[in-house]
Amino acid sequence: MTASPATGAGAALPDLGPLALGAAPLGNLYAPVADEEAVALVRAAQRAGLRYFDTAPHYGNGLSEHRVGRALRELPRGTYVLSSKVGRLLIPDEAAPPDQNGYVGVLPFRQRYDYSFDGALRSVDDSLQRLGVARLDIVYVHDIDRATHGDAQPMRFREAMAGAIPALARLKAEGTIGGCGLGVNDWRVCVDALADADLDFILLAGRYTLLDHSALPELLPECQRRGVRIVVGGPYNSGILATGAHPSAGAVPYFNYAPASAEIVARVARIEALCAAFSVPLRAAALQFPRAHPAVATVLVGARRVAEIEENVALARQPIPRAFWSALRAEALLPANAPVPAGP
Repeated sequence: MTASPATGAGAALPDLGPLALGAAPLGNLYAPVADEEAVALVRAAQRAGLRYFDTAPHYGNGLSEHRVGRALRELPRGTYVLSSKVGRLLIPDEAAPPDQNGYVGVLPFRQRYDYSFDGALRSVDDSLQRLGVARLDIVYVHDIDRATHGDAQPMRFREAMAGAIPALARLKAEGTIGGCGLGVNDWRVCVDALADADLDFILLAGRYTLLDHSALPELLPECQRRGVRIVVGGPYNSGILATGAHPSAGAVPYFNYAPASAEIVARVARIEALCAAFSVPLRAAALQFPRAHPAVATVLVGARRVAEIEENVALARQPIPRAFWSALRAEALLPANAPVPAGP
Protein backbone atom coordinates (compact mmCIF):
# COMPACT_ATOMS: atom_id res chain seq x y z
CA MET A 1 0.00 0.00 0.00
CA THR A 2 1.44 3.32 -1.07
CA ALA A 3 1.86 6.04 1.53
CA SER A 4 0.68 9.55 0.87
CA PRO A 5 2.98 12.41 1.87
CA ALA A 6 -0.01 14.53 2.84
CA THR A 7 -0.77 12.65 6.06
CA GLY A 8 0.88 10.34 8.51
CA ALA A 9 2.03 9.99 12.08
CA GLY A 10 1.95 13.36 13.78
CA ALA A 11 -0.24 14.95 11.10
CA ALA A 12 -2.90 17.35 12.35
CA LEU A 13 -6.32 15.71 12.60
CA PRO A 14 -8.93 17.21 10.28
CA ASP A 15 -11.60 19.74 11.17
CA LEU A 16 -14.89 17.92 10.60
CA GLY A 17 -17.27 20.88 10.73
CA PRO A 18 -20.40 21.09 12.93
CA LEU A 19 -22.52 18.80 10.72
CA ALA A 20 -21.48 15.83 8.58
CA LEU A 21 -23.14 13.37 6.19
CA GLY A 22 -23.56 9.72 7.08
CA ALA A 23 -23.91 7.71 3.88
CA ALA A 24 -25.67 4.56 5.14
CA PRO A 25 -28.90 5.57 3.34
CA LEU A 26 -26.92 5.77 0.09
CA GLY A 27 -26.32 2.04 0.39
CA ASN A 28 -30.10 1.56 0.08
CA LEU A 29 -30.77 1.21 3.80
CA TYR A 30 -34.39 -0.03 4.11
CA ALA A 31 -35.36 1.50 0.75
CA PRO A 32 -33.70 2.13 -2.63
CA VAL A 33 -32.08 5.40 -3.62
CA ALA A 34 -31.34 5.92 -7.31
CA ASP A 35 -27.70 6.34 -8.33
CA GLU A 36 -28.18 9.87 -9.64
CA GLU A 37 -30.14 10.93 -6.57
CA ALA A 38 -27.38 9.61 -4.31
CA VAL A 39 -24.68 11.49 -6.21
CA ALA A 40 -26.78 14.67 -6.26
CA LEU A 41 -27.33 14.41 -2.50
CA VAL A 42 -23.61 14.20 -1.69
CA ARG A 43 -22.87 17.13 -3.96
CA ALA A 44 -25.70 19.16 -2.43
CA ALA A 45 -24.29 18.46 1.03
CA GLN A 46 -20.90 19.71 -0.08
CA ARG A 47 -22.43 22.88 -1.54
CA ALA A 48 -24.34 23.41 1.72
CA GLY A 49 -21.05 23.52 3.62
CA LEU A 50 -20.69 19.94 4.84
CA ARG A 51 -17.14 18.73 4.39
CA TYR A 52 -17.05 15.36 6.19
CA PHE A 53 -18.56 12.24 4.61
CA ASP A 54 -18.70 8.84 6.32
CA THR A 55 -19.35 5.52 4.62
CA ALA A 56 -18.55 1.80 5.06
CA PRO A 57 -18.32 -1.48 3.14
CA HIS A 58 -21.35 -2.64 5.14
CA TYR A 59 -23.59 -0.01 3.56
CA GLY A 60 -25.11 -1.86 0.62
CA ASN A 61 -22.11 -4.18 0.23
CA GLY A 62 -19.95 -1.36 -1.11
CA LEU A 63 -22.74 0.50 -2.92
CA SER A 64 -22.49 3.54 -0.64
CA GLU A 65 -18.72 3.75 -1.13
CA HIS A 66 -19.08 3.63 -4.91
CA ARG A 67 -21.66 6.41 -4.86
CA VAL A 68 -19.79 8.65 -2.43
CA GLY A 69 -16.59 8.22 -4.41
CA ARG A 70 -18.32 9.09 -7.66
CA ALA A 71 -19.88 12.21 -6.14
CA LEU A 72 -16.59 13.48 -4.69
CA ARG A 73 -14.33 12.49 -7.55
CA GLU A 74 -14.22 15.89 -9.26
CA LEU A 75 -13.49 17.79 -6.04
CA PRO A 76 -9.92 18.56 -4.95
CA ARG A 77 -8.99 15.92 -2.35
CA GLY A 78 -8.09 18.48 0.29
CA THR A 79 -11.55 20.06 0.26
CA TYR A 80 -13.35 17.21 2.05
CA VAL A 81 -12.84 14.69 4.83
CA LEU A 82 -13.63 11.04 4.10
CA SER A 83 -13.96 8.04 6.38
CA SER A 84 -14.77 4.38 6.00
CA LYS A 85 -14.59 1.27 8.16
CA VAL A 86 -13.03 -2.16 8.56
CA GLY A 87 -14.32 -5.38 10.08
CA ARG A 88 -16.37 -6.80 7.21
CA LEU A 89 -14.84 -8.15 4.01
CA LEU A 90 -17.00 -8.40 0.89
CA ILE A 91 -16.84 -11.80 -0.81
CA PRO A 92 -18.08 -11.94 -4.45
CA ASP A 93 -21.07 -14.24 -4.91
CA GLU A 94 -23.40 -14.22 -7.92
CA ALA A 95 -26.01 -16.07 -5.85
CA ALA A 96 -25.99 -13.53 -3.00
CA PRO A 97 -29.49 -12.25 -2.21
CA PRO A 98 -30.24 -8.68 -3.33
CA ASP A 99 -31.51 -7.73 0.14
CA GLN A 100 -29.13 -8.20 3.07
CA ASN A 101 -28.67 -6.78 6.57
CA GLY A 102 -31.43 -4.21 6.19
CA TYR A 103 -30.18 -2.99 2.80
CA VAL A 104 -32.08 -3.57 -0.45
CA GLY A 105 -30.78 -3.97 -3.98
CA VAL A 106 -27.20 -4.45 -2.74
CA LEU A 107 -24.16 -5.39 -4.79
CA PRO A 108 -23.49 -9.15 -5.37
CA PHE A 109 -21.33 -9.89 -2.34
CA ARG A 110 -21.64 -11.61 0.99
CA GLN A 111 -20.13 -10.15 4.13
CA ARG A 112 -17.58 -11.93 6.28
CA TYR A 113 -16.46 -10.56 9.62
CA ASP A 114 -12.70 -10.13 9.76
CA TYR A 115 -10.97 -7.97 12.39
CA SER A 116 -7.52 -9.41 11.78
CA PHE A 117 -4.40 -7.43 10.85
CA ASP A 118 -4.40 -8.68 7.25
CA GLY A 119 -8.17 -8.37 7.00
CA ALA A 120 -8.03 -4.70 7.97
CA LEU A 121 -5.29 -4.01 5.41
CA ARG A 122 -7.30 -5.73 2.69
CA SER A 123 -10.48 -3.88 3.71
CA VAL A 124 -8.80 -0.49 3.47
CA ASP A 125 -7.34 -1.38 0.06
CA ASP A 126 -10.78 -2.45 -1.18
CA SER A 127 -12.40 0.75 0.15
CA LEU A 128 -9.78 2.95 -1.51
CA GLN A 129 -10.56 1.31 -4.84
CA ARG A 130 -14.34 1.58 -4.45
CA LEU A 131 -14.03 5.22 -3.42
CA GLY A 132 -11.44 6.04 -6.07
CA VAL A 133 -9.06 7.78 -3.66
CA ALA A 134 -5.48 7.20 -2.54
CA ARG A 135 -6.01 7.84 1.16
CA LEU A 136 -8.68 8.01 3.84
CA ASP A 137 -8.80 10.67 6.53
CA ILE A 138 -10.32 8.36 9.15
CA VAL A 139 -10.88 4.60 9.35
CA TYR A 140 -13.07 3.09 12.07
CA VAL A 141 -13.17 -0.47 13.33
CA HIS A 142 -16.84 -1.23 12.79
CA ASP A 143 -19.32 -2.86 15.18
CA ILE A 144 -17.25 -4.74 17.75
CA ASP A 145 -20.09 -4.59 20.28
CA ARG A 146 -22.24 -7.30 21.81
CA ALA A 147 -25.35 -6.21 19.93
CA THR A 148 -23.60 -7.22 16.70
CA HIS A 149 -21.73 -10.34 17.79
CA GLY A 150 -23.59 -11.70 20.82
CA ASP A 151 -21.60 -14.31 22.72
CA ALA A 152 -18.78 -14.04 20.15
CA GLN A 153 -18.15 -10.39 21.07
CA PRO A 154 -15.20 -10.98 23.47
CA MET A 155 -13.41 -13.00 20.79
CA ARG A 156 -14.08 -10.38 18.10
CA PHE A 157 -12.96 -7.62 20.45
CA ARG A 158 -9.65 -9.37 21.14
CA GLU A 159 -9.18 -9.97 17.42
CA ALA A 160 -9.67 -6.28 16.69
CA MET A 161 -7.36 -5.12 19.48
CA ALA A 162 -4.60 -7.49 18.34
CA GLY A 163 -5.22 -7.15 14.60
CA ALA A 164 -7.26 -4.31 13.12
CA ILE A 165 -6.12 -1.60 15.53
CA PRO A 166 -2.37 -2.27 14.99
CA ALA A 167 -3.00 -2.48 11.23
CA LEU A 168 -4.63 0.94 11.23
CA ALA A 169 -1.80 2.33 13.34
CA ARG A 170 0.64 1.12 10.69
CA LEU A 171 -1.40 2.67 7.88
CA LYS A 172 -1.50 5.93 9.80
CA ALA A 173 2.29 5.89 10.20
CA GLU A 174 2.63 5.21 6.46
CA GLY A 175 0.25 8.04 5.59
CA THR A 176 -2.47 5.98 3.93
CA ILE A 177 -4.95 7.06 6.60
CA GLY A 178 -4.98 10.16 8.75
CA GLY A 179 -6.57 8.77 11.92
CA CYS A 180 -8.25 5.69 13.33
CA GLY A 181 -10.88 4.73 15.84
CA LEU A 182 -14.07 2.79 16.53
CA GLY A 183 -17.51 3.02 14.93
CA VAL A 184 -20.02 1.49 17.38
CA ASN A 185 -23.39 1.90 19.13
CA ASP A 186 -22.10 0.94 22.60
CA TRP A 187 -20.13 3.36 24.78
CA ARG A 188 -18.87 0.55 27.05
CA VAL A 189 -16.87 -1.13 24.31
CA CYS A 190 -15.21 2.24 23.68
CA VAL A 191 -14.07 2.45 27.29
CA ASP A 192 -12.72 -1.10 27.03
CA ALA A 193 -10.85 -0.25 23.81
CA LEU A 194 -9.32 2.89 25.28
CA ALA A 195 -7.76 0.75 27.99
CA ASP A 196 -5.80 -1.08 25.28
CA ALA A 197 -5.36 1.37 22.40
CA ASP A 198 -4.65 4.94 21.44
CA LEU A 199 -7.51 6.17 19.24
CA ASP A 200 -8.03 9.43 17.36
CA PHE A 201 -11.80 9.24 16.88
CA ILE A 202 -14.85 7.37 18.09
CA LEU A 203 -17.99 7.35 15.98
CA LEU A 204 -20.62 6.72 18.64
CA ALA A 205 -24.18 6.25 17.39
CA GLY A 206 -27.13 7.06 19.62
CA ARG A 207 -25.45 7.11 23.01
CA TYR A 208 -25.01 10.86 23.44
CA THR A 209 -28.17 12.54 22.27
CA LEU A 210 -30.93 14.79 23.54
CA LEU A 211 -32.62 11.60 24.77
CA ASP A 212 -29.80 9.18 25.65
CA HIS A 213 -26.97 10.53 27.81
CA SER A 214 -25.40 7.19 28.73
CA ALA A 215 -21.95 8.10 27.38
CA LEU A 216 -21.72 11.27 29.47
CA PRO A 217 -20.50 10.06 32.88
CA GLU A 218 -17.55 7.90 31.83
CA LEU A 219 -16.70 7.87 28.13
CA LEU A 220 -16.87 11.56 27.24
CA PRO A 221 -14.66 12.76 30.12
CA GLU A 222 -12.09 10.08 29.26
CA CYS A 223 -12.12 11.13 25.60
CA GLN A 224 -11.76 14.78 26.57
CA ARG A 225 -8.83 13.93 28.84
CA ARG A 226 -7.06 11.95 26.13
CA GLY A 227 -7.89 14.13 23.16
CA VAL A 228 -10.06 11.51 21.45
CA ARG A 229 -12.65 13.21 19.28
CA ILE A 230 -16.25 11.98 19.31
CA VAL A 231 -18.34 11.88 16.15
CA VAL A 232 -21.95 11.66 17.30
CA GLY A 233 -24.01 9.45 15.01
CA GLY A 234 -27.72 8.77 15.28
CA PRO A 235 -28.67 12.16 16.77
CA TYR A 236 -32.35 11.33 16.19
CA ASN A 237 -31.98 7.97 17.99
CA SER A 238 -33.05 6.13 14.81
CA GLY A 239 -36.29 8.05 14.53
CA ILE A 240 -38.12 9.32 17.57
CA LEU A 241 -36.23 12.63 17.87
CA ALA A 242 -37.12 13.34 14.24
CA THR A 243 -40.73 12.14 14.19
CA GLY A 244 -41.65 13.03 17.75
CA ALA A 245 -43.43 10.83 20.26
CA HIS A 246 -46.55 10.57 18.13
CA PRO A 247 -45.71 10.41 14.41
CA SER A 248 -48.37 11.32 11.90
CA ALA A 249 -50.61 8.76 10.21
CA GLY A 250 -50.40 6.42 13.17
CA ALA A 251 -46.79 5.42 12.53
CA VAL A 252 -44.85 3.78 15.35
CA PRO A 253 -42.05 5.89 16.89
CA TYR A 254 -38.68 4.14 16.76
CA PHE A 255 -35.86 4.32 19.29
CA ASN A 256 -32.58 2.45 18.82
CA TYR A 257 -33.90 0.61 15.74
CA ALA A 258 -36.96 -0.81 17.52
CA PRO A 259 -40.42 0.44 18.49
CA ALA A 260 -40.00 2.88 21.38
CA SER A 261 -41.10 1.82 24.85
CA ALA A 262 -43.86 3.68 26.67
CA GLU A 263 -41.23 5.24 28.95
CA ILE A 264 -39.24 6.61 26.00
CA VAL A 265 -42.40 7.90 24.29
CA ALA A 266 -43.44 9.71 27.49
CA ARG A 267 -39.99 11.28 27.91
CA VAL A 268 -39.95 12.55 24.32
CA ALA A 269 -43.45 13.94 24.78
CA ARG A 270 -42.16 15.98 27.73
CA ILE A 271 -39.26 17.28 25.62
CA GLU A 272 -41.69 18.18 22.85
CA ALA A 273 -43.85 20.14 25.29
CA LEU A 274 -40.88 22.34 26.17
CA CYS A 275 -39.98 22.65 22.50
CA ALA A 276 -43.48 23.98 21.85
CA ALA A 277 -43.25 26.39 24.79
CA PHE A 278 -40.01 27.89 23.46
CA SER A 279 -40.84 27.56 19.72
CA VAL A 280 -37.87 25.24 19.21
CA PRO A 281 -38.09 22.48 16.59
CA LEU A 282 -37.39 19.10 18.19
CA ARG A 283 -34.94 18.19 15.42
CA ALA A 284 -33.02 21.43 15.91
CA ALA A 285 -32.56 20.67 19.60
CA ALA A 286 -31.51 17.10 18.75
CA LEU A 287 -28.84 18.27 16.28
CA GLN A 288 -27.44 21.05 18.43
CA PHE A 289 -27.32 19.49 21.90
CA PRO A 290 -24.45 16.99 21.38
CA ARG A 291 -22.15 19.60 19.81
CA ALA A 292 -21.92 21.52 23.08
CA HIS A 293 -19.72 18.90 24.71
CA PRO A 294 -16.02 19.72 24.20
CA ALA A 295 -15.21 16.09 23.30
CA VAL A 296 -17.65 16.14 20.36
CA ALA A 297 -16.15 17.01 16.98
CA THR A 298 -19.26 16.83 14.81
CA VAL A 299 -22.76 15.42 14.46
CA LEU A 300 -23.36 12.90 11.69
CA VAL A 301 -26.76 12.79 9.95
CA GLY A 302 -28.07 10.68 7.12
CA ALA A 303 -30.37 11.76 4.31
CA ARG A 304 -32.20 10.29 1.32
CA ARG A 305 -33.20 13.50 -0.43
CA VAL A 306 -31.51 16.82 -1.15
CA ALA A 307 -34.30 18.58 0.73
CA GLU A 308 -33.36 16.68 3.90
CA ILE A 309 -29.81 18.02 3.67
CA GLU A 310 -31.09 21.57 3.39
CA GLU A 311 -33.47 21.03 6.32
CA ASN A 312 -30.76 19.60 8.55
CA VAL A 313 -28.38 22.46 7.79
CA ALA A 314 -31.09 24.99 8.62
CA LEU A 315 -31.99 23.17 11.84
CA ALA A 316 -28.34 23.01 12.92
CA ARG A 317 -28.23 26.81 12.62
CA GLN A 318 -31.64 27.52 14.19
CA PRO A 319 -31.31 29.99 17.11
CA ILE A 320 -32.28 28.30 20.38
CA PRO A 321 -32.62 30.38 23.56
CA ARG A 322 -30.49 29.34 26.50
CA ALA A 323 -33.64 29.35 28.63
CA PHE A 324 -34.84 26.30 26.70
CA TRP A 325 -31.85 24.25 27.84
CA SER A 326 -32.32 25.52 31.39
CA ALA A 327 -35.93 24.35 31.28
CA LEU A 328 -34.86 20.88 30.15
CA ARG A 329 -32.47 20.71 33.10
CA ALA A 330 -35.15 21.94 35.51
CA GLU A 331 -37.44 19.14 34.33
CA ALA A 332 -34.62 16.57 34.75
CA LEU A 333 -34.67 15.92 31.01
CA LEU A 334 -30.97 16.78 30.79
CA PRO A 335 -28.27 15.92 33.34
CA ALA A 336 -27.12 18.89 35.36
CA ASN A 337 -23.52 18.38 34.18
CA ALA A 338 -24.33 18.07 30.48
CA PRO A 339 -22.88 21.06 28.56
CA VAL A 340 -25.47 22.94 26.54
CA PRO A 341 -25.22 25.31 23.58
CA ALA A 342 -24.46 28.89 24.52
CA GLY A 343 -27.58 30.30 22.92
CA PRO A 344 -28.23 32.36 19.79
